[in-house]
Amino acid sequence: MKEFNEIGVSIDLVALGTVLVVIGLIFIYALRTGISPMPSSAKVRRTMFDMLPDHLEGTVFELGSGWGTLALPLARRYPNCPVRGYEISPLPWLYSWFRGRRAGQSNLKFLRRDYLSADLSSAALVVVYIHADGMAKLKPKFEAELKPGTLVLSNFFQVRSWTPVQEITADDLHRSKVYLYQI
Repeated sequence: MKEFNEIGVSIDLVALGTVLVVIGLIFIYALRTGISPMPSSAKVRRTMFDMLPDHLEGTVFELGSGWGTLALPLARRYPNCPVRGYEISPLPWLYSWFRGRRAGQSNLKFLRRDYLSADLSSAALVVVYIHADGMAKLKPKFEAELKPGTLVLSNFFQVRSWTPVQEITADDLHRSKVYLYQI
């Protein structure tokens, strides 16, 4: 019985160590990026998808794709469009990468890269849920790289000085605003 307890204690220590590493990695990348990976709520996702057209031609980008909760349904909705999720935080990226592999969506790729390095010139749609400072950094990139007609869909954070073509308040706990812009 003593051996079982020692094994049990060892397993508990390994589990605790794993949890601490996971929390530590998320914390370190939250400090690095200025935000923790936070998925859009189901109600906000529904609002976002209701704002999108039925058909697109071009690449769909999710910048700061986190756990993949938007990129995967976007790949299903637009099976003829390449969908690219950019995430720099290793654990959310790994989780979404595995989800994408299991889903078998051949048009979907999750890239562990900084979204500021993405070439957006082929974009038909860019989806973002990025804090105000990140949006301020993205604005000149959008203006330089996005072609006329490209859609930018943002959860909660506006592109300053841009006028959305549609703005909807989601029926979620925070009454989150969703903004759709067109270049």
